[in-house]
Amino acid sequence: MAESMEIDDSLYSRQRYVLGDSAMHRMAQSSVFLSGMGALGVEIAKNIVLAGVKMVTLHDDRLCDVWDLGTNFFIREEDVQRQKRRAEAVHPRVAELNPYVQVNLSTVTLDDSTDLSFLLQYQCVVLTEARLSLQKRIDHFCHSQHPPIKFVACDMPGMCARVFCDFGESFEVWDPTGEEPKELFIQNITQENPGVVTCLDNRMHGLQTGQCVCFREVNGMVELNGTTHQITALSPYSFSIGDTSSFQPYLHGGIVRTVRVPRTFHFETMEQQLHDPQLLIPDFSKPEAPLQIHTTIIALDVFQEQHGHLPSTGCVQDAEDLLKLTEEVGETLKTKVCVNEALVRGVARCARGCLTPLAAAVGGIASQEVLKALTGKFTPLQQWFYLDALELVQPLQSLPLEEFASRGDRYDALRVCIGESLLSELHKLRVFMVGCGAIGCEMLKNFALLGVGLAGCSGEICITDPDLIEKSNLNRQFLFRPHHIQHPKSITAAAATLEINPELRLDAHLDKVCPATEDVYSDAFYSRLSVVVTALDNVEARRYVDSRCVSNQKALLDSGTMGTKGHTEIIVPNLTESYNSHRDPPEEEIPFCTLKSFPAVIEHTIQWARDKFESAFSHKPAMYNTFWHSHLSAEAVLQRMKAGESMEGAFQVVKLLARRPVRWEHCLTLARLKFDKYFKRKALQLLHSFPLDTRLKDGTLFWQSPKRPPTPIEFDIKDPLHFDFVVSTARLFAGIYNVPYSEKSLSFEAVSSVLADVRIPEYKPAEKRIETDETAKKPEKMKLTVTSEEEREAISQLEETITTGFVTPERLSMFPLVFEKDDDSNGHMDFVEAAAMLRARMYAIAPADRLQAKRIAGKIIPAIATATAAVAGLVALELIKVVGAYGFESFKNCFFNLAIPVVVLTETAQVKRTRIRDDISFSIWERWSIMGHEDFTLSDFLSAVREKYGIEPTMVVHGVKMLYVPVMPGHSKRLKLTMQKLIKPSANRKYVDLTVSFAPEADGDEDLPGPPVRYHFCREGDRA
Repeated sequence: MAESMEIDDSLYSRQRYVLGDSAMHRMAQSSVFLSGMGALGVEIAKNIVLAGVKMVTLHDDRLCDVWDLGTNFFIREEDVQRQKRRAEAVHPRVAELNPYVQVNLSTVTLDDSTDLSFLLQYQCVVLTEARLSLQKRIDHFCHSQHPPIKFVACDMPGMCARVFCDFGESFEVWDPTGEEPKELFIQNITQENPGVVTCLDNRMHGLQTGQCVCFREVNGMVELNGTTHQITALSPYSFSIGDTSSFQPYLHGGIVRTVRVPRTFHFETMEQQLHDPQLLIPDFSKPEAPLQIHTTIIALDVFQEQHGHLPSTGCVQDAEDLLKLTEEVGETLKTKVCVNEALVRGVARCARGCLTPLAAAVGGIASQEVLKALTGKFTPLQQWFYLDALELVQPLQSLPLEEFASRGDRYDALRVCIGESLLSELHKLRVFMVGCGAIGCEMLKNFALLGVGLAGCSGEICITDPDLIEKSNLNRQFLFRPHHIQHPKSITAAAATLEINPELRLDAHLDKVCPATEDVYSDAFYSRLSVVVTALDNVEARRYVDSRCVSNQKALLDSGTMGTKGHTEIIVPNLTESYNSHRDPPEEEIPFCTLKSFPAVIEHTIQWARDKFESAFSHKPAMYNTFWHSHLSAEAVLQRMKAGESMEGAFQVVKLLARRPVRWEHCLTLARLKFDKYFKRKALQLLHSFPLDTRLKDGTLFWQSPKRPPTPIEFDIKDPLHFDFVVSTARLFAGIYNVPYSEKSLSFEAVSSVLADVRIPEYKPAEKRIETDETAKKPEKMKLTVTSEEEREAISQLEETITTGFVTPERLSMFPLVFEKDDDSNGHMDFVEAAAMLRARMYAIAPADRLQAKRIAGKIIPAIATATAAVAGLVALELIKVVGAYGFESFKNCFFNLAIPVVVLTETAQVKRTRIRDDISFSIWERWSIMGHEDFTLSDFLSAVREKYGIEPTMVVHGVKMLYVPVMPGHSKRLKLTMQKLIKPSANRKYVDLTVSFAPEADGDEDLPGPPVRYHFCREGDRA
């Protein structure tokens, strides 16, 4: 992707929203030298090639080994058999990830005597699997260049990993956080020192002390307009900005917008940092851990220098030697550290091994640092990051030595870390993964390297995803290639995973997991599973899968990303809370009246345009088709209308039929009339209803911030935005009405010629009520009140279409459009962009570019491969603990934001117990059960619960249906009805989960909640 080339939006669209075009262009001019094609090196290679750098040189002089099959997803059995060099084996597979990136190969020896001048052609050098002396030498060389070559070093001896960054003496970052600028409306600004700004309607500003903001559209205190101030946060709703005492008094209005402030970072060399390291702390439950690992890994390098090898697995003497060296290294550090003996012994035992999920997690983090080095976007790591898997490895220390012994297969590196018994459990695992997108692809890679679900061990991985592969997926979903576009994700991902490890058993489905597919993903299906993994992109689907896991007592591993942010959540039966135990605050909806009449920011106009697309080109055509499917003929409809019958949608349908365009010229005319309606008449009507001097009851102006008065727009075909709107709208009309047109008819001359003859009716203001209440909801259905005159007009229009022969079967159907943001040829985004920007112009709102319009209209979630790789690695580490039945304290949830960078590991939320009585309590994982039979009545059910659980049921609910509430009229009569009759289960339904409330201990108290009560319609074996 050379400088002169445009960014390929069809490939990079999701990443553009993370990095922005400036960073993308800088990457496309940058070259990276990456040494070491082990587990960490190949992860980094994958991520930075997917990101779209200009050139990467892959360096490694080692030969492929059986060992590599379990650590490197781009090395195959034939590479080992042919004794290929690792760099040669991975080169073609890395290269095919991105056609815009030049991938070179180097197998030269890199050691303490190598002439390093060849590195001058690179902007960043990344070392993995290099000795500390070589890291220090190359870092010193890079640091001393002008400008400095950015340097990143990564190591992963078994159970822990580290990343080191040195971007030179002075490194400027132009966007430290990557957060979108935030706009806030102002309620008040005090005239004092310091002046205090309060946000409109007590909206939370979300700002932090030290951030900078600029002001505009302030009335009264006009001195602030166009100025930038550093803020001090005072409360969630107010902040101070410095001295405003000499300014004019504030009157009303005003918008404050956050401003990006560049920052300069200073780095020391590795040599300087070794004895006084700057460390990022990921786990605040063990803040001392990073320095302890730092000390241990330096000691490990000294051990290697002295012995010529890494500690042997299980060798007591080697562990003692490493412990002694760690204590000696600790004495040389500026900050004294308490040596963690368990950590040192764990490192000694695992030093020769490799935990591939740890490589995935740290590889994702390190890759993001490489991109920061090349682009100056986001805050760089200063300067060390350590991550360990001590909670995973420590409980295995007491196992016999033969557990970790080599067997000459692809799992040897993993076996060194976790032992044969746990490895065998992974092989036997039966996993259900929902979703095969970016996280799904990364998880499948981790499963393949871990040997999860092997056919020979009765294991299996079942995956499902209803989606087909699109080009934009290729930027993150690394198992897919261009020739896979429009193929099913799940089937393609399964085939690609078997190339990494042919021993797996994979079953690929194309289903959505939802209530409609419970016959496929039934309780019997879940009963065969070991664990469920979600790789989903929406909350609703997660909630549903979580409810099925709780119901079936299955562990669930969830993760998600948004841009550089990621989270993981580990849900284990009877140990942790579930996904549904917490609720994120609902997304704030834009008030209906704001969208319809009073937009204040560009998001409002873009959403309005998206709604117009939905209404005109999707909803109305669908309604039109539904109407004619349920009515036999136009003649029959006419007779019923004449008879005064009410038919839902009839008047809208007749209007659509009567005005139906049959030629391209008609489509253009319709589009021109829409322009007049949306951008001229709407403004004139608003100003007629609310003249500019309108005041509210309290005397304040109606038109004040955030309300902006509209300005009517006169159509001018020479204005590119006007032309674009008319042409894109006409194209969409042609689409829904199946009207042909040629490319030539889209030309300026052809369109001008048609529009010159269009008559625009004179505008007459209407006396109608315009909604101003922000709490008012959009009506579910537009209930049209039809006057007798309109009724007569509709009848006459329908009569005319019938008598003139206009009505044909073809004209009684339309072609609804489904909004597709990623296909620029379909004109969907052309319409949304033109309509949104014209409305913004009408309300004097600053416009947005097409990229921003596409993100908002298409509800695009920004995404980048680095974050995806990191969350999948963290989840796979927890999977091993789930399989090993580890205790609650061992599990870790994670939240990270690679942009800042921050990584926070926390304990999972411990399951809570709800007390019903002193001796009766329950958790979300528990359910009570009652076995019924065909004649089992509601009264029998209540008695059975009372007898079995010793507590009086007071209310029984099935879903949203109240089966028994004693105070409800007629409910006491239900006691004699059978459960079968009350619930009306489908023929194959064996049970239902009921919500039952119980009598309180004291009168007057509220009823007590209980666990779900599973009612079985018949005893085991009674019914097939």
